[in-house]
Amino acid sequence: MTQPVIHCTIEPARNGDANAPLIVLGPSLGTTTGLWATVVPALAATHRVLCYNLPGHGFSPKASAAFTLEEVADAVVGLVDSLGVDTFHYAGISLGGAIGLALAVNHPGRLVSLAVFCSGAKIGSFEAWTERAAGVRASGTPSLIAGSASRWFATDFLGRDPKAGAHALNQLLDIDDESYALACEALAVFDQTDALSGIRTPVLCVSGEFDEVTPTAQLEELAARIPGATSAVIAGAAHLPSLERPAEVGALLAEWVAGVSATPGPAGAGRASGTGSGGGVGSGADVGSAAPRPTTAAEPLPGGRTAASAYDDGMVVRRAVLGNKHVDAATAAITPETAVFQDFITRYAWGEVWTRPGLDRRTRSFLTIAALVTGGHEGELAMHVRAALTNGLTRAEISEAILHTAIYAGVPAANAAFAVARETFAGLDAAADTCTDDTTIRPS
Repeated sequence: MTQPVIHCTIEPARNGDANAPLIVLGPSLGTTTGLWATVVPALAATHRVLCYNLPGHGFSPKASAAFTLEEVADAVVGLVDSLGVDTFHYAGISLGGAIGLALAVNHPGRLVSLAVFCSGAKIGSFEAWTERAAGVRASGTPSLIAGSASRWFATDFLGRDPKAGAHALNQLLDIDDESYALACEALAVFDQTDALSGIRTPVLCVSGEFDEVTPTAQLEELAARIPGATSAVIAGAAHLPSLERPAEVGALLAEWVAGVSATPGPAGAGRASGTGSGGGVGSGADVGSAAPRPTTAAEPLPGGRTAASAYDDGMVVRRAVLGNKHVDAATAAITPETAVFQDFITRYAWGEVWTRPGLDRRTRSFLTIAALVTGGHEGELAMHVRAALTNGLTRAEISEAILHTAIYAGVPAANAAFAVARETFAGLDAAADTCTDDTTIRPS
């Protein structure tokens, strides 16, 4: 088997600590980093938060071969290694929780804590998973929407929050059929039952009150098999509690990691920073070379910040949204004539505006696309179409944003924008089809 390639987003800690403890959040099958979007703010107050996508989900490339969940766990460690981080907290839902158990078994020294949501050492049966894999290969992921709605959510959720529910279900349309099927087959053979008694990581097992896929009794049994583990129930939730009850999940996780928190440092002896365990994803990864510091580093800003801190914050966000390759190219192209302008972009646009708490990155991408279309700034639009995908927008939502601007900014502007978006999507598809290796962390 070939170790899968996975991509991620990284949210910096809002307290400004560049070395804040790291929390990694793992997705359920058929979902993307958006599964945790409304929980991340509660955790990012004091922690860096890494969310990753499964192969063929979100911005992660399609799986090129069969893989196991243990290999995905190795890939997660590779992402963490690429940040130069040794130990980290982990929380995962369903398949993501199973990956967490694989981490606890195969990488015990790396986890500070583990929170397993709606998951188990073995989930479902071999026959059920192989049957679903065959169904997806025959009919595609759109055929999963009705069944997923009943499995994922409590009966009142779609009526209570139809927008969030529809968004999660519609993401199934963009997931690669074969990658989904291969994940089903990985779940079919996953079984860590015999290894549970050897886990020494602090573990919290969390169920949804109305979850019929992995009911509360299953999570309580899981906790009973792991030495020292505890269990909890999210009231009113089914299989995806981070979507259904984000406030409760955020509060529970924040309290949990605070109780077992340890500050991660550089990768330990014998593990060079940026080298993935076992050659995993992120091996030799370049998470971005340091850009030149602004000459006004000591300049005070409102709120007690300095230009240097705003620049550093901006560089983190700029890399997370636009990608290391783009930012490294822009940095390498700096000349004496453009140095002040590049400083301005990083410090003010990214460090002071994009970091403001009033809007999330997804909303800012919506606004940016609308503004660029309105202004006719096609040269910037392709970059921000890619950034919007990184920040969790779907292609359909980007198209809707452009269509909406046609009414207020003019049909010619929207027509030109559609051409740019179409070309950008085609380029991304072509790159994904030819991708055989990836040594950079890319947002989803």
